[in-house]
Amino acid sequence: MKVAAVYALLFSPLVSAWAPVRVNGALAPRSLSTVSAALSQDELKKMVGYKAVDDYVKSGMKVGLGTGSTAAFAVERLGELLKSGELKDIIAVPTSVRTKEQAEELGIPLVTLDEESELDVAIDGADDVDDDLNLVKGGGGALLREKMVEVCAKKFIVIVDESKIGKGLGPAFPIPVEITPFCHGHTMRKVAALPSLKGCKAQLRLGSSSNNQIDGDEPAVTDNGNYIVDLFFEEAIKDPVAAGNELKNTVGVVDHGLFCGMTTAVIIAGKDGISVKTAK
Repeated sequence: MKVAAVYALLFSPLVSAWAPVRVNGALAPRSLSTVSAALSQDELKKMVGYKAVDDYVKSGMKVGLGTGSTAAFAVERLGELLKSGELKDIIAVPTSVRTKEQAEELGIPLVTLDEESELDVAIDGADDVDDDLNLVKGGGGALLREKMVEVCAKKFIVIVDESKIGKGLGPAFPIPVEITPFCHGHTMRKVAALPSLKGCKAQLRLGSSSNNQIDGDEPAVTDNGNYIVDLFFEEAIKDPVAAGNELKNTVGVVDHGLFCGMTTAVIIAGKDGISVKTAK
């Protein structure tokens, strides 16, 4: 089925027209633009998830599968195209246990980085995006596996709705840091005292690791058996790259949710349609 027909079936009557999409502010041909402001957040997520697979995944590719509510739609679309035969000879690397389970249910062939260390493309959501396409990721607790997989991809495609686009990282969404359980209180204090993170409030994630809400009494545990500290900011981080380096060099930190200099393109769904920002 043609892409235009697929989108029409998915979103009609909410999607009422095909029009140019904006790429870095300029018009590009033959993409979906909505003229309705009635789309829900889930419908926006579905639009970008499906578009990412339609535009960037070809038969024979090795694909990194992200984690989270937006990435789940990309996984769904990949499964559909494999089932229909429109895509063939795909193998994929999941970034979490729940993505692995979804992919298995859809019949997507899976491998690990132990078997395939070079990927053609990875598709994932983000919790916050700045003007330089640096990201905050890890709200769903899979930041370590996401970074391990996505850094191996030739192209990293980020899919978000317009609420995730900001001017700076920090205030809009807390930055998650995966740490070892051993002496985690000590590591939290070391992290909060880093010069590049001045002014942050460090909070141990409790309950489920898949969100940063307090929904339990015990520390949240990742798929890797680690804890997560969420860093809350009132002002934007001045230098995300420096902050990432300081975090990575802190003993006790496994990895962090700052994804800097990794993004190939960001597909954004908003009330005016779909836009694409590409790395400079």
